[in-house]
Amino acid sequence: MKITKAHLAILIINIIYLATFAVLYSARKNYEFLLYVGTVALFVTLISLMHLRFDFPVGVLSGLTAWGLLHMLGGYVTVSGRVLYAYQMIPDVLRFDQFVHAFGFGCATLFCYYVLKPNLADKVNWAAVSVLLILIGMGLGALNEIVEFTAVLSFPETGVGGYDNTMWDMLFNAVGAVLAVVYIALRRAKAGS
Repeated sequence: MKITKAHLAILIINIIYLATFAVLYSARKNYEFLLYVGTVALFVTLISLMHLRFDFPVGVLSGLTAWGLLHMLGGYVTVSGRVLYAYQMIPDVLRFDQFVHAFGFGCATLFCYYVLKPNLADKVNWAAVSVLLILIGMGLGALNEIVEFTAVLSFPETGVGGYDNTMWDMLFNAVGAVLAVVYIALRRAKAGS
């Protein structure tokens, strides 16, 4: 497995934005997002180590990087006095938070596909693999909700939201996972596999 300039650039971008937001959130004494900086840093490390075995496409690694950056921006940038996560991208339809969940868990589902791909037979039951990938993406989304719940329990003023927010998050996690599977199916059909 060859480490390319693109792979190194992605790793450097992750290190820079995580270090930057660690300083910014420390200055604001925002311990909730410092927890998230640490969580994202842990995942960057794990994904980097896994890349040595699975050789993830640059697009997947770029998507995961963009997701982490969007997450950091969502808790830091303010629009009209509220954090970006609360911003209504399409009023009464789509918040920035929901977009990030769909985008992020779509990327996570693609990532999982590339972890599974070396173990898939040429003539695989694609319907079964699709369902499995969607459930894996949703499971990772549920893990994210546990991290958010931990933040709610640990820090009194998280702004994470209540049950309603959790359900919207889970819905958009599922949307992202389904869109990722549709994308994979289209790519496979185009490649003829």
